[in-house]
Amino acid sequence: MLNYDLDKMLFTIPPEAHSEKELKKILTAHPEVKFVSVVGIDVGGHDTDEKIPVNEFLQDIEGFLTGGVQTDGSSVVLPGIADLNNGKVDIIPDRTVNWFVDHNFNYRDPDTGLPVGTLRIPSSLVHNDSDRVGSRVILRDAIFNFKQDLMELLRDNPYVFDYMEIDSIEDIERLDVTAATELEFWVKTPDDDADREQLSTAQMLKEQYWKRTTGPVRTALEEVLLVLDKYGFEMEMGHKEVGGVKAKFGNSGNYDHVMEQLEIDWKYSSAIQAADNENQIKYVVRDVFRTYGLDVTFMAKPIEGVAGSGEHTHMGVAAKLKDGRTVNLFSHKDPENQFLNPVGFGALMGLLKNYDVINPFVSSSNDSFNRQKPGYEAPVCVVTSLGHDAKMPSRNRTVLVGLVREVGNPLATRFELRSPNPQSNTYLVLAASYMAMLDGIKAALEAGKTPEDLEKSVSKEYGQEDFYLEKDRIYRSEKNIFDHYTEEERDRFFGKAPKTVWENISAFDRNPEKLDIFRRDDVMTDMALMSYKEAVLDQWMMELKNRIVPETMDVLRLCTRAHGEDESADYDRHFWGKILKLRNYLGKNTLEETCLLTRIVNAIDAREYQEASNLQIEMQEKIEELRELYITYRKNLF
Repeated sequence: MLNYDLDKMLFTIPPEAHSEKELKKILTAHPEVKFVSVVGIDVGGHDTDEKIPVNEFLQDIEGFLTGGVQTDGSSVVLPGIADLNNGKVDIIPDRTVNWFVDHNFNYRDPDTGLPVGTLRIPSSLVHNDSDRVGSRVILRDAIFNFKQDLMELLRDNPYVFDYMEIDSIEDIERLDVTAATELEFWVKTPDDDADREQLSTAQMLKEQYWKRTTGPVRTALEEVLLVLDKYGFEMEMGHKEVGGVKAKFGNSGNYDHVMEQLEIDWKYSSAIQAADNENQIKYVVRDVFRTYGLDVTFMAKPIEGVAGSGEHTHMGVAAKLKDGRTVNLFSHKDPENQFLNPVGFGALMGLLKNYDVINPFVSSSNDSFNRQKPGYEAPVCVVTSLGHDAKMPSRNRTVLVGLVREVGNPLATRFELRSPNPQSNTYLVLAASYMAMLDGIKAALEAGKTPEDLEKSVSKEYGQEDFYLEKDRIYRSEKNIFDHYTEEERDRFFGKAPKTVWENISAFDRNPEKLDIFRRDDVMTDMALMSYKEAVLDQWMMELKNRIVPETMDVLRLCTRAHGEDESADYDRHFWGKILKLRNYLGKNTLEETCLLTRIVNAIDAREYQEASNLQIEMQEKIEELRELYITYRKNLF
C-alpha cells in the first residue's frame, strides 16, 4: 500500500516551467526530489539513467540543460556510430516535453515523509558534438518532416479540400500529429510457474476477459490508475485481459498463485510525448505492483500457448485552424457515406505497402515472434478492414491495421497498428509508420485520386494492377483472416510473414527501394539504418545462443522417463520412444552427428544468419512437438 499523500507529491514539470527560475522554485519546494536523471533513448530502445544530486543541478541549471551529461559508446546501443575508439556521446535535455518524477516508493524521505524522487528528463543523444542520434531524435525528425511535407502536399494539391471541413491551406494554423498506445501486461506472484493447460482452458472459456479484479491485483491496478492520473496522463481504463486464471486465497490469509493479464489505456498526446509517457508509465506500473508482492512482465509472449501481450498503437493527424477549430485530416466531410478523404486513404495505403520495412522496427526480438503466430488475435497478415459500409465502423480484430472511426465524432478517426508489443521501440515504430504514411499520401495526392478511386485501390483483387499498391497482393478484407483463408492463401494474398528476427530484418535487403521513405531529409541516414540492423542482429544472436538454446536444453532435461517396466503399458513405451528420439535429435551429440542445438550455436559462431534462422524455426517446431508428446505421455501414468 502506498501510504503517501499524493496531493503533496511532485509528478510532472511541464515545458512552460523549464526556465531556471521556475525549476529552482519547484525543486526547492519539493526537497523529496533528491536526484536528476537525463533519459536518452538509443536505437535499441534502452534508456539511460543517472543519479545526479539535485544540489549539483541547482548550482548551474542552464549549463546542465545546455551541455547535458557525457557518456561513451559502451553505455548506449549505437553500433557503427559510437564505438570504443569514437565513443563520445552527450545526453542533451529536451525542454519541449513534460519531465517526470520517478518515485522510489520503498524509500521515504525522513524530512518530508514522501518517497524520494528522481526528476527524469527526456533527452537527445548527440555523437561527436554534432550528430544527433538515437530513437528519440529519429522520431523528432520524422514528425517534423511529416508535418512540413504534408503542408506542402496540401498546398500543391488543393483538390483535397473538397473532401474536408477545411476551405483552403490558408485556414490551417498548424498540424498536430497524435498518438497513443494501449499497454497489456502480465502480473504474477514471484516463483509461481504457469500451468499452460489451465491457462489455455481459461482463455478459451473467456473466464478472465473483462472480469472483476480481486485481492492485491485489484488494489494495485486501482492505485496505478490513481497515481498515473496525478502525472496528467488522463487515464481512460484499466481492466483484465483474456489471459489468466483465478487467484487462490491461501491459508495465510493472502492471495497466492496470482497469474493474470491486464490492460491500461490513457489519452493520446503528440507523438514524442506519447512515447515518453509510455516509458514512464511502465516504470510506475512495475513499482506499484511490486509494493504488493507482484511481478510485472512486459514480454510479448511470457507464456507459450497462451495469449501474449500486445500494445496496439494508434496514430492520427489533425489540423488546428486559425478560427480555433480542430479538424481530423483523415476524416471525410461526409463520414456517414465515406470512409476517409484522400489524405486518410493515402496514409493507410502507405502503411500497408511499406509494412515490410516497418515491421523490423515493430518486431525486433525473439520474444516478439513468439507472439506473432496465427490465432490469439495476433496480427500476422498485412491487411486492413474498413467496415462493410461507412455507417458501420469495422471491429475486425484479425487485421494488421484497423481503421478506427466513431459515428458522429470525426475527430476520433485514426489508424490502429495492432502488431506492436510492450517491448517494441515506440519511438521507432511511430517514426517508421508516419514516414510510410507520408509516402502513401504523396502518391495519392500527386496522382489526383478521389476517395472513391482510393477505396477501389485498397479493395483491389489479387493480380490487379494499381497506381501504387503491389499487383500480387490483397490489402483489404472484412473476413476473419484466420478462419476464412487457409495458411497457403494468407501467404499468397497478404505476403508471407517472417518467422524470425533474421527473416524480418532481411526486409531491408530485400526491399532497398522502400528504405528511401525513411531517408527523406535524412530522417534515417544509411548509418542509422545500418546501426539499427546491427543492433538487432547482435541481440538476436546473443539471446539465441546464450539464453534460448540453454533454456531449450533445460526443457529436454525435464522430459524424463516417468514409468517403470512393471507398471507400463505398450502405450507408455510407444510415446516414450518417440520422446527419447526427439530429445536426442534436439540435444544429444554423437561422434557421427551433431544435434540441432549444437548446429544452431555453430551457425551463430560462423555468422551464417540464414542457416541459424532456419534451424531456429525447426527447433521451435520440434520443441512444441516434444511438449505435446510429453503431456500425452504423462497423462496416461498413475
